[in-house]
Amino acid sequence: MVRGNYASISAVSTATNYILMEEDTSTRTYRTYIKPCESGPLELRLWHSNAVDSTWDVGAVAKGSMPGGSWRIEAAYVADGGTDRNGQVVPGTSVQVMFDGQPDKEVAPSETFWSDPVQIELPEGHDLAFTWTITTSSSGASVPYNTEGLLVSAYEAEGNQAKDGPHDKFIPAANRLVMPAFIGYAKPQAKPVKQRIVFLGDSITQGVRTAKDGYTYWVARIADGLGPDYSVWNLGSGWARAYDASADGPWLAKAAEGDIVAVALGVNDIDIGARSSEELLGDLTAIVKRLKQKKRDAGSAVQVILFTVPPFNFTGDREKVWRTRQ
Repeated sequence: MVRGNYASISAVSTATNYILMEEDTSTRTYRTYIKPCESGPLELRLWHSNAVDSTWDVGAVAKGSMPGGSWRIEAAYVADGGTDRNGQVVPGTSVQVMFDGQPDKEVAPSETFWSDPVQIELPEGHDLAFTWTITTSSSGASVPYNTEGLLVSAYEAEGNQAKDGPHDKFIPAANRLVMPAFIGYAKPQAKPVKQRIVFLGDSITQGVRTAKDGYTYWVARIADGLGPDYSVWNLGSGWARAYDASADGPWLAKAAEGDIVAVALGVNDIDIGARSSEELLGDLTAIVKRLKQKKRDAGSAVQVILFTVPPFNFTGDREKVWRTRQ
């Protein structure tokens, strides 16, 4: 991933922990409203990774580093989402996103790709609305997405409704956030970001159980406090565990883009992952070592902030693991 002068547009987590499973092919439009960290005239660019980042539950459907299937982007648009978050966009503001000069794109399993730059102007206080129509090419697993607690307003519509689809065609998404892995906006060459900060964690980092569209979770508060001089990329993912990241797959590759990486993992490793203290400490050590090695290979360095496992309602053997010191 080559970021250039593009900074993350929002503190919304774009990590994936689930995958679309269907008995037949489908064409469906997904629209998401996000609060941008800056407004005015913006140059945007999208980057995507067609893979699952972290394991959901016990991994019966989706596991960390699982490749996505083959699917097709029929059309993608950015628009002024206004302030109502009701499924529609401000008329006349939709701008099509292109991919190597084409309005559509075939996406292969595990593929990573950039869009072309796109220009849009957002009034202060207005949301950015991102909309894309996706066609799955076969039954079974196809599009990775996040299914743990929708923290932003998201809508779906059957068929290709990407460009100003009628308001009544869109319905609220049923716990399914289908977003690009990264939406960046160009920073002026004279004022680049001071530091790129990545938050690699579980549902607490993602912000689960905070108010929808409230941006009250701790990553969003940090991003708001730092301001647009810093780029904050949230990779928090519900049910995530350290051994997903230590496997050195797509999730850790994203995290390695940070100048600072805050790692907040461990609760799910002890709980549903049933890891021992030795295994968990080994995974956390591997994450730190691999992040540092990736940055050295790229000719730079990284500062890793490692959070300890926070207080939790562990009992019995799990409590013993949590209390273990080495």
